[in-house]
Amino acid sequence: MTRIAVITPILPVPQDMTRGRFIYETTRALSHQAEVRVFLTQAQYPQASWLQPSRHRSVVMADSYSLPGIEIETVTYPAIPLISRVTNGLAAGMSLLKRIDQYSPDVLIGYWTYPEGAGAEYVARKIGKPVVIGALGTDINDRQGINAWLTRRTLQAADRIVFVSQAMTRHAIDTFGVAPTQCATVVNGINTAVFHPQNRAHCREALGLPQDAPVVIYVGRLIEAKGLRELVQSVTKMRSSHPNLRTILIGEGPYLEALKDLISSHGQQDSIILAGGQLPEKVAQYINAADLLTLPSWSEGYPNVLVEALACGCPVVATDVGGIPEIVTSENGRLVPPRDADALADALTQTLEKAWDRPAISQNMSRTWDDVARETLEVCRALTPRMSA
Repeated sequence: MTRIAVITPILPVPQDMTRGRFIYETTRALSHQAEVRVFLTQAQYPQASWLQPSRHRSVVMADSYSLPGIEIETVTYPAIPLISRVTNGLAAGMSLLKRIDQYSPDVLIGYWTYPEGAGAEYVARKIGKPVVIGALGTDINDRQGINAWLTRRTLQAADRIVFVSQAMTRHAIDTFGVAPTQCATVVNGINTAVFHPQNRAHCREALGLPQDAPVVIYVGRLIEAKGLRELVQSVTKMRSSHPNLRTILIGEGPYLEALKDLISSHGQQDSIILAGGQLPEKVAQYINAADLLTLPSWSEGYPNVLVEALACGCPVVATDVGGIPEIVTSENGRLVPPRDADALADALTQTLEKAWDRPAISQNMSRTWDDVARETLEVCRALTPRMSA
């Protein structure tokens, strides 16, 4: 059986159980088809508050941290914001080397291009094994300066790169000079046992939502680049024509406090509900209760929340960026330009007022995580004979 070492900084954690869920689902499905151990890499910053990263709070999971269905080892490496950026890949690799060498994998997969992907490459070269980089979206989109250089170097050094959308594959080839022969596209799947059509009235009753109110839902990280400012502006504008509109935001993130202030400044405290992070079963319930799901991001890879919404039969409104046009069609939703609150408001209104064929929407979404795992494993196995020859 193929033995795979997965290196990633992103998995669901108690503070945000939606974080890195597609990596978790992929590795869990892979564990049914191969022997897999996940190495959860974590940057260890100095304790002084002024040496903590500015964009997020550093949380280091204990050695005992676990998730159902996958084997996890936590690994820390020293880091200082900005100062150690160029050396973080090396530091991650050096911290991983002994652990992974002892595990003796056939192939390594680094989910997140830099520094984890670079760390995986360092280890792979040291132990003579092939390495696959799993590019997620944010880790290659909008890279500039030193970040772009580090990303380019990491991608070009990989034996194979797995992208979650055709758009990301084209972007890596055009922007980072990646050879097309290095690339594979493996789009995400769905946990069909969780994300499937449910009775909308029953879901609304269980969640305490009014049966007659239009409901718009957002699920994702609470960061400005997800278009949350535009979303608040849009639904505020819509209240004149839909006075009982409810907007539910599910997720956690560093934009939370600013988002609360923004909602308050628009006088929407009663109509915009901050529901916090939720487990997938509850997310599915919210999606089935909603009239539509929206994702007005400025950039994306292949956002799984859209696929999950469509699997529930829920139409979507999303921005025309990244791999989203590969998901959203006129039969299941609408596309809008990013950072355009007026266009978003118009699309949300039109989508609310259209009678969608929700069963037909859901029937077109049947790709599972087992499919993703099988295709990922094919990429890994194709490398092993060549590297051992």
